[in-house]
Amino acid sequence: MGIFGAMTTAITGLQAQSKALEHISNNIANSQTTGYKRTETSFVDLVPDSPAKQQSLGVVNANSRPTNAVQGDVSISDTETFMAINGDGYFIVGESIGVSDGNIVFNNEDLYTRRGDFELDRYGHLVNGGGYFLKGLPIDPETGNPSGSSPEIVEVSNDFLAAKATTVVDYRTNLASYPLTTNSDEAVVGSELLNPADFANDPTVGNDEFIQGVDNTIFIENSISGGAVTAFDAGGNSANVQFRWAKVDSVTSGGNDTWNLFYLEDSAATGTDPAWRNVGTEYTFGIDGQLSPAVTSITLTAPTVNGIPLGDIEINHGKNGITQFADANGTAKITDIGQNGYAAGELNGLSVSDQGRLVANYSNGQQVAIAAVELANFNADGFLRKLDGGAFQQTDESGQPILGSQGNIVGSALESSNTDIADEFTKLIVTQQAYAANTRIVSTGDEMLQEALNMVR
Repeated sequence: MGIFGAMTTAITGLQAQSKALEHISNNIANSQTTGYKRTETSFVDLVPDSPAKQQSLGVVNANSRPTNAVQGDVSISDTETFMAINGDGYFIVGESIGVSDGNIVFNNEDLYTRRGDFELDRYGHLVNGGGYFLKGLPIDPETGNPSGSSPEIVEVSNDFLAAKATTVVDYRTNLASYPLTTNSDEAVVGSELLNPADFANDPTVGNDEFIQGVDNTIFIENSISGGAVTAFDAGGNSANVQFRWAKVDSVTSGGNDTWNLFYLEDSAATGTDPAWRNVGTEYTFGIDGQLSPAVTSITLTAPTVNGIPLGDIEINHGKNGITQFADANGTAKITDIGQNGYAAGELNGLSVSDQGRLVANYSNGQQVAIAAVELANFNADGFLRKLDGGAFQQTDESGQPILGSQGNIVGSALESSNTDIADEFTKLIVTQQAYAANTRIVSTGDEMLQEALNMVR
């Protein structure tokens, strides 16, 4: 059995090296395949049960060893919907089983992949180069948080984003302790103030009243600009809401540093002619430049601006948002002015945020998160079943998927194959030499058998 056993062992060596050559060939062929995980060869010796001092010969077997946990290089892409995983985890994907009534029908099985070259198809689904459809958790538009716990096929609607009426304006500014108005003169006490007695037509200008006619000129000359913000109604129509500040009392005049805020509104009394209106709130400051009492917000009750009726708008100042500190420019220095409304918008495209969320980008500048891309992990991902197109299927050996992998999703990027060509060529040389060595065993065994046969001649 010695010579024949040696030849048998050599034959298994040839088979094992042939298997290794298959793995090397497949790795090199997929060296440019997105998300591909190379297959290594693991050689295992098989020996019969025998005493330690009389060990019988054995054979060799070649097993495949996956490298699913080995990271491939991450490269930047110009396609915003492409994604790469940096670290552990797999994208959760689904597979199509056909089309019914113009809609794609999917099976209920979750599959897994590292291939992140996802692009929108005509149905609004994100499908990768292997033909698998991305799954994610829908985002609740009210809370901005994922809803549900079971990922589902992501579907992007091409509908317009509906307009949103302005309900809140964030407004923060510092008012110069001495405003440089047109009529201000530091040599004249109180010249920087807006004095209601100067208004011939409307002596109650300090209250919630319109400023009209000749009084408008007086008002402009005794106030400073407070900026402007574009507000929207429910239909997406825009209106430019302008603000002005007027100081109505001061410590140097024997009172307290007090300001009034005005906005430009269409006057009901004068048709659609714009007129300045007092918001009806006193902004009184202490010697430290802070409001006393505090004014954190006010409400404009359904103003009509530029002929556009707006709903109630809350002017939010926040804590210490309105201050009065010395400013040589004598103006209102605005640190924040913005609002929460917008016009209707058309879908321009998708992008991936740093948190792994799919974000729809609209022509009105709005960005709306529509789905959270969840990553799955396995306790033994080396036992996943490999499928066509770079997908994997869970098995009993791999265990159940665990949602919430620690890997990070990188947008506008792709993970390359983890095949190293130089390393594969090195293994190719070793495999070739090992294969040749096994053929020498067969040749030598054959020569020895010939010598044995020649003994009987």
